[in-house]
Amino acid sequence: MAQQKVPAKPRILISTDIGGTDPDDNQSMAHLLMYSDKFNIEGLVSSPSYGNGSKEEILRMIDLYEKDLPHLKKHQKDLLSPEHLRSVTKQGVRGNAPYRGYRSATEGSNWIIQCAKKTSDQPLWILGWGGLEDLAQALHDAPEIQDRIRIYWIGGPNKKWSANSYAYIADNFPDLWFIEVNSSYYGFFSKKEALDSIKPTNYYSKHIEGAGYLGKDFISYYQGEVKMGDTPSLLYMMDGNPDDPTRESWGGSFENFTRSSRIVFNRVSNITDSVAFCTLVEFNLKGPKLNIPTDSVCFIMETAYGNSVQRWPGYYLGDGKYGLKYSPKQAETLAYRFTSAIPDLNFGEGKLVVTNLWPGKVNSTDYILGKNWYTDRGGAHLYEGKIQGGKTVSKWTHEILADWGKRWNWLKK
Repeated sequence: MAQQKVPAKPRILISTDIGGTDPDDNQSMAHLLMYSDKFNIEGLVSSPSYGNGSKEEILRMIDLYEKDLPHLKKHQKDLLSPEHLRSVTKQGVRGNAPYRGYRSATEGSNWIIQCAKKTSDQPLWILGWGGLEDLAQALHDAPEIQDRIRIYWIGGPNKKWSANSYAYIADNFPDLWFIEVNSSYYGFFSKKEALDSIKPTNYYSKHIEGAGYLGKDFISYYQGEVKMGDTPSLLYMMDGNPDDPTRESWGGSFENFTRSSRIVFNRVSNITDSVAFCTLVEFNLKGPKLNIPTDSVCFIMETAYGNSVQRWPGYYLGDGKYGLKYSPKQAETLAYRFTSAIPDLNFGEGKLVVTNLWPGKVNSTDYILGKNWYTDRGGAHLYEGKIQGGKTVSKWTHEILADWGKRWNWLKK
């Protein structure tokens, strides 16, 4: 199937954690800039739920694009101006939202509201490459925008870091138009055997090496190997009618779902407990009544990540109640332990079996969603190895990269 015509040039706003710990956003930003003629870009918001991302990194990428633009415009005159792109680049929240899911307004969240309220016969598409903190803040501050926006969100590991904001949105805005992509996007770049692994190719040497300033910069990320885990959001908007998530498209094909998996433990879990990957796991635990502010961090859940340890904040909910939200990104037997400088809050060690089919079994505590939430297809024939729905994206990889290769060639002297 060839790339399908898009009914109208879409209005998009990117929320990105570019400059954080995962440099694939830089690769996706290069892709966006080189295809900026395909979109009405209304916002580039730095929303790093973790890491050191900032709008300065977006601006640095725009500077590179500006240097390459004369060569690109010889072939595509509708590419957006650097001046416009800089004018819509905003700083969002830095760091995770607290337990309630939002904190305070930012330049980025206010910009989401401003763009959403523009008079237009099209919705504003928010393409989430990182956490949901600025989106949650915008919805909290201006709930009336929910009917004016549509979301394509790269979840998975971003859901781990943004569990509190996700919970706030799913619980309070179930009627949003929302595509939650927890796994399909891995099909674009991952080996079948392991998530976040990168298929080695000769794409850099064949298409990118020697291709302008953006090409010179590209080698800085994964030695030039293509990851671009957020690019499927752009591909979805470039191929066919985005109003139909069930269609086949370069950015995946999705199915409607009416419940988002959530399970609440009033204890430390054990090996007999199981959840689907990307479930919102909520621990509600009891301890001493403390004279500390509600929603303040007072204990930690530690989980292994390769040879390192990741730490997830737990909060005081008041009246001797403590809470922590977590979302596992992959099938595994998760071992964890709770620690605290307050001895009575060392709740101990636990385990949790994570299964490989999202959204998994029905729980009485699931978030009940409206008719316009979509997610990765669950059919066994669409798995790419361990990746649910992976084949809905991987089947197009060759065509996608070949098309991009033509644009890289515009930058070769």
